[in-house]
Amino acid sequence: MAGGNNNGQGTGVGEEKTASPRQSEVNRKLKYISLAILVVQNASLILSIRYVRTLPGDRFFTTSAVVMAEVLKVLTCLLIILFQRKGNLKEFIVLQYNSIVIQYKDTLKLAVPALIYTLQNNLQYVAISNLPAATFQVTYQLKILTTALFSVLMLRKSLSRIQWLSLLLLFAGVAIVQLEQEGKQKETTVTGPSQNYAKGLVAVIVSCLSSGFAGVYFEKILKGSSASVWMRNIQLGIFGTLLGLLGMWWNDGLAIAEKGFLFGYTPMVWGVIFNQAFGGLLVAVVVKYADNILKGFATSFSIIVSTVVSVYLFGFHVDLLFTLGAGLVIGAVYMYSLPKAAAPSPSTATLSSSSHSLADGAGDSETEAFLPKSSEKEKGC
Repeated sequence: MAGGNNNGQGTGVGEEKTASPRQSEVNRKLKYISLAILVVQNASLILSIRYVRTLPGDRFFTTSAVVMAEVLKVLTCLLIILFQRKGNLKEFIVLQYNSIVIQYKDTLKLAVPALIYTLQNNLQYVAISNLPAATFQVTYQLKILTTALFSVLMLRKSLSRIQWLSLLLLFAGVAIVQLEQEGKQKETTVTGPSQNYAKGLVAVIVSCLSSGFAGVYFEKILKGSSASVWMRNIQLGIFGTLLGLLGMWWNDGLAIAEKGFLFGYTPMVWGVIFNQAFGGLLVAVVVKYADNILKGFATSFSIIVSTVVSVYLFGFHVDLLFTLGAGLVIGAVYMYSLPKAAAPSPSTATLSSSSHSLADGAGDSETEAFLPKSSEKEKGC
């Protein structure tokens, strides 16, 4: 919509009248496409990880998958920047050298969020391997609560009464789901013999805490930065790869030395890795066209999709308590995404983002806050 108005101011009122409806229609279509992409990405990543981690046979090393996703993410961002520079290798190399080496202090700032995102990506595998996909999807929405609290504490942000109420509903909904799952654990064995519900629950809670802190920390140290979202993902990815390799050596070093880095990799596992690597980057682009309400809808729909698919794919049983808890979480996500009465600040997108980045990353909350700003500055370069 803003693009249509700017064009109108530059070309005259008569042209604005003819351009605005067309621009409006394009933006409307892009919003619905964005909604579909966000829902598919949110739900498919969790469901696919759960599926590959519960299949019989040789299991791949999750630490190697995290490293591979980081490598693919860095390579993708490098190719995007090279394309933006129209294939000019000299200009491309100079840009990388200046951004990463010359401005090394700026690069080092990303070591902390990179460490947290690497931890978060590994914990996500642990959590989904030990929790039903629908339960993880609902519980993982606690990242909205942790992001909001860290934002209030670290950035002195203010939340509306509706947002505070939505956070209470969110916590209540997640608590109900956990009580319902605890009851199932006592009545019957829902998980497999190799799965540990308590371990999965601790992993998802720590992941939510790390997600909230990393997103707010990222915003705090990079506010006003002129670097593009692609360059930031390269800097994050460099540290993420190094830290991921360290974690892989520490946790699975001997086993990987014996069986190989790609042990247990199947086409489905590669699909998970590509989804994790490119999903966050894709979302980082998509959210430019999606407002907060749409992102709230996307998260809500992805919970519903994950639950429905889990029923048919994993034999997940939905009862009244789970429905009530999930309903509260969906309602809370929607309420939190409602705009404030005052003009929204750039950080609003950060507080209501979906998931991940994983790794982060990169389609994570931090990229949403900087994407429009970075894109404009990059065009001016």
